[in-house]
Amino acid sequence: MGDYNSEEHQLLKEFHIPDYILVSGSNAKTLSYTPKCPVIVFINSKSGGQLGGDLLKTYCSLLNKAQVFDLREEAPDKVLHRLYGNLQRLKSSGDDFASETEKKLRLIVAGGDGTASWLLGVVSDLKLAHPPPVATVPLGTGNNLPYSFGWGKKNPGTDRQSVMLFLDQVMKAKEMKIDSWHILMRMKAPKGGPCDPIAPPDLPHSLHAFHRVSNSDSLNKEGCHTFRGGFWNYFSLGMDAQVSYAFHSERKSHPEKFKNQIVNQTTYAKLVCTQGWFCASLVHPSSRNIAQLAKVMIMHKHGPWEDLNIPRGIRSIICLNLPSFSGGLNPWGTPNKKKSQDRNLTAPFVDDGLLEVVGFRDAWHGLVLLAPKGHGTRLAQAHGIRFVFHKGAADHTHMRMDGEPWKQPLPADDDSVVVEISHCGQVRMLATEDCRSRSCNDSVSHSSASHQHDEEDYDSDEDYREDLEEKRKFGAAETFRIPDGVDISHLI
Repeated sequence: MGDYNSEEHQLLKEFHIPDYILVSGSNAKTLSYTPKCPVIVFINSKSGGQLGGDLLKTYCSLLNKAQVFDLREEAPDKVLHRLYGNLQRLKSSGDDFASETEKKLRLIVAGGDGTASWLLGVVSDLKLAHPPPVATVPLGTGNNLPYSFGWGKKNPGTDRQSVMLFLDQVMKAKEMKIDSWHILMRMKAPKGGPCDPIAPPDLPHSLHAFHRVSNSDSLNKEGCHTFRGGFWNYFSLGMDAQVSYAFHSERKSHPEKFKNQIVNQTTYAKLVCTQGWFCASLVHPSSRNIAQLAKVMIMHKHGPWEDLNIPRGIRSIICLNLPSFSGGLNPWGTPNKKKSQDRNLTAPFVDDGLLEVVGFRDAWHGLVLLAPKGHGTRLAQAHGIRFVFHKGAADHTHMRMDGEPWKQPLPADDDSVVVEISHCGQVRMLATEDCRSRSCNDSVSHSSASHQHDEEDYDSDEDYREDLEEKRKFGAAETFRIPDGVDISHLI
């Protein structure tokens, strides 16, 4: 640790973890001081351009270097397995410091939403008695996870003072539970050979990280490839994912063209048009209505599967867990009193075991989100959702999960593709006073929602078309263009 004044030194002591806790095989020790907020820091050094690397250097200069990890060098599962193995061994030796560290430990992750989701998945898989809560540093494009819990959506400062302020916020932050969602994707094995329909590198990390399920897995089905994974923010299907995938593919092929934000936005706007997001494209069959591509079913809590009617013209569906999509927009909004009574729709809560299912017709429909009380077409709130894709409707569609898009082959002849989303416990996040997410157990949440019951609705064509001319001057909604950042799809 460097030279700091006594106040800074005292603050940094609250986050410090000594080497012997972090190194395998160390002996138990008796220490005179137990920090209030020991932290492990994970940083994607390639996120945010140069910012990730700069942030890594600053954290290493402030904390013990052994408690700061570059995710490009070491995966979080290996780090946490080693750490908790050490903690258990030291606790069994009577080490009180190890016991207190386990109880008070907090994790910090700096990167895009994909990076944060990766870490949340690792923590969930560990199934710890005291899982550490997670604070997120916004270094991605949408930064939906940080924004939902009050950490902002703009890239942070990487200097010493900025990091010190962030650490202070982490120590003062409250813990908040959020729902976790399991996603299963099953397809028939191709008859021509054992190859996967999708190369694993093209799947989202939070999906292909599990690889195909093993033969002994209860979810395994003979003659099928089954993938499983999890998400915490959203899963989307259709045109918004297609545009995101097209942009990601273009940038991957020609990275030299994507170094300027204005150029990036212009390129993204062109793709919105050429991919058929403003009007159905004859050359892109996958831009068809969702109802033409798949049968959609939902499950309410403790209920059977029911068919969900998808209105004609809906070409994008978002299954939303948090109140932030593509850089801070809330496609669900808050249903007014009439909608609550007639359709039993509630305000969105992050721990109620329900996903908000929202549909969009096109990019013009997305302009509604720019209105203070605008939202998409509310389709349902569901404890589970299943997509069964029609045979021969198109040869592929596009999907996106927590910011990562991919191109999904669809069934032909007697093949089948099923995507099923189900509730899978909860994880713990850290939230600041500016947290936008609300808990169903928070009395403030309910009173806040009741004050918003007089909101207007924009579900009908007439509603959003009346407002369309006023919105057009803003350009396409943030949901359907590149946000303030560099990346739009992968972990960085």
